[in-house]
Amino acid sequence: MGQLDRQVALVTGGGSGIGRAVALALAAEGANVSICGRRREPLEATLALIEANGGTGIAIPADVSDDGQVEGLVDETSDALGPIDILVNNAAIGGGGAIHEHSVEVWDHVLDVNLRGPFLLARAVLPGMRGRKRGHLVNISSESGLEYYAGVGAYGVGKHALNALSEYIQRENQDFGIRVDTICPGMVVTEMTEDSAGLDHAKCLFPEDIADLVLWLVTRRPNIKIGRPILIQTMLNPWE
Repeated sequence: MGQLDRQVALVTGGGSGIGRAVALALAAEGANVSICGRRREPLEATLALIEANGGTGIAIPADVSDDGQVEGLVDETSDALGPIDILVNNAAIGGGGAIHEHSVEVWDHVLDVNLRGPFLLARAVLPGMRGRKRGHLVNISSESGLEYYAGVGAYGVGKHALNALSEYIQRENQDFGIRVDTICPGMVVTEMTEDSAGLDHAKCLFPEDIADLVLWLVTRRPNIKIGRPILIQTMLNPWE
């Protein structure tokens, strides 16, 4: 028996990187996992890994910044697997540069995916969770959501705002048995970061490190609240 048997989890950005590792970890503990992302092929690859390990899942291409697609994603997940118990908001895109150098289009796109997306997903799943008086949201933020690094532009602003969104959701819903956790990873080796100049992969975090933390959080006793955003980083500077 797994720790998450008969629970339903929805993981955004589940086609690769942190999202794939989280989906595999949850499925290994018995959760039925719905993974979404913009590209079907990576989603199908993740689903194949879940099923090869004896797990159950579905793959649904969707843009988390589009409210209609989010509603469809939640409805399709619930119809296929049951009510959503765990939501992992992981989908995100990068957006560096100085604030004054950002185009409006880039600024809006980054915030649409990295902030509007988690808002739309939370808005879609919370009514059901409140009705059942249980549920768990995990938002994958960033060390850039705790610190202020010049040049990370819209990405950093969005992650700071995501941390605040998480706290508001927690305070508004904890009386309904709903927990919200925010994870702020340092440098993780993913498709987005692996080719960064000067990055020493041996000194980085890996997606499985974040997945281990997500699994630990969602398997705590229901009365346990972790609180503020959790910073997970490496002992050694990956840029040295």
